[in-house]
Amino acid sequence: MEQTRSAVAPVGRSTRPDAQQREEAKRRDLRRMKLVALSFLIGATLIFLGTSWAQSKGAPAWVGYVRAAAEAGMVGALADWFAVTALFRHPLGLKIPHTAIIPNKKDVLGNSLGDFVGANFLSEPVVRDKLRRVETSRRVGEWLARPENAERVTAEVATVVRGAVTVLRDEDVQAVMEQAVVRQVVDKEWGPPLGRLLQQVLTDGAHYRLVDLVVDRAYEWVRENHDTVLRVVSDRAPSWSPRFVDTMLADKVYGEVLSFAWAVKTDVNHPMRLAVDRFLAEFAQDLQADPETMARAETVKRQLVEHPEVRKVIDSAWSTAKEMLLAAAEDPSSELRRRVCAGLASFGRRLQDDPALAQKVDGWVEGAATYVVTRYSREITTIITDTVERWDAEETSRKIELQVGRDLQFIRINGTVVGALAGLAIYSVAQALF
Repeated sequence: MEQTRSAVAPVGRSTRPDAQQREEAKRRDLRRMKLVALSFLIGATLIFLGTSWAQSKGAPAWVGYVRAAAEAGMVGALADWFAVTALFRHPLGLKIPHTAIIPNKKDVLGNSLGDFVGANFLSEPVVRDKLRRVETSRRVGEWLARPENAERVTAEVATVVRGAVTVLRDEDVQAVMEQAVVRQVVDKEWGPPLGRLLQQVLTDGAHYRLVDLVVDRAYEWVRENHDTVLRVVSDRAPSWSPRFVDTMLADKVYGEVLSFAWAVKTDVNHPMRLAVDRFLAEFAQDLQADPETMARAETVKRQLVEHPEVRKVIDSAWSTAKEMLLAAAEDPSSELRRRVCAGLASFGRRLQDDPALAQKVDGWVEGAATYVVTRYSREITTIITDTVERWDAEETSRKIELQVGRDLQFIRINGTVVGALAGLAIYSVAQALF
């Protein structure tokens, strides 16, 4: 029943989280080890009392050896109990000098720990040696090359993107776009770069397809709009002109226009095409050198940027991009996520197969890590010292005892055993000599 209640308990309201369970387990182990160490002392004491009574009743000589071992074991157990207890508190509440070391020397220990970490873990030679032995690029490459790991990283990246896009305010992003993009476009002249671009297009001959398209469409329009040409000619003819004359003239004009359009369409060296080429070449030069043409280009630029529809597109650009990013990030099968995942896996394989790339990545990682430790090692170690300084002395002592106190109880046990053996050896030597 208790299991069922725990399973349905809301997240964040568990009455026995893992950390608390581990702490209680350590506390139980500490109490158990203290009882074991105490039992060794009690056992030595009982043996000492028993052998002392037996000696008073005329016990055999071997009882003296046992009594000496028990006596020395008691002394060893008491001495080590005092030493272990003095680390965390005053033994028996007596404020004996050099006891309760951890509570009294907490800040000193914190500073020493910070200096130790800084000298032995955050020094440049140590970091460089560790990174070289770790072979970061090879391990990262092996990990990323696995599809499940690449998908995991992609999912985490998508989560970060969603969070970042959601947190950003639309008006702030639009303001940044206004300053960083639109202002840059407005402040720079359009004439010279457009002229150079057009000149390059003309040099490469890329404009021929556009000219062909315009010419083809012009010919098709003329061919399919015979009635329109007739009507235009008739409307512009004098009122006194007979109708049949207007019709004959319109047909003649239509035929000439159609023939001209066909000639332009089929002859790549037609004067009309060459004239277009000359016009575009001159226009490209004027955009770069003619002040009047450059001024007109600036006027067109301002009119274009200030047009209401263009402003509307600029203002809605972030909203559109935001919707696209969110949709792509939330959909595991989106093209963006699939490409990111494939790119990560490909990068992982390259790290394994391309020694030059792996060496370069290792150099970047090594350089970044050494930069951090050389610039900010003091700030990093300060985290240790400042944290220790904020700890309550008594609470700190309890926490440390909880972590290492169980192992320290073996000192008391060993003290009892070693003391007993030492006492037995000393008593044996004394008996043998005297």
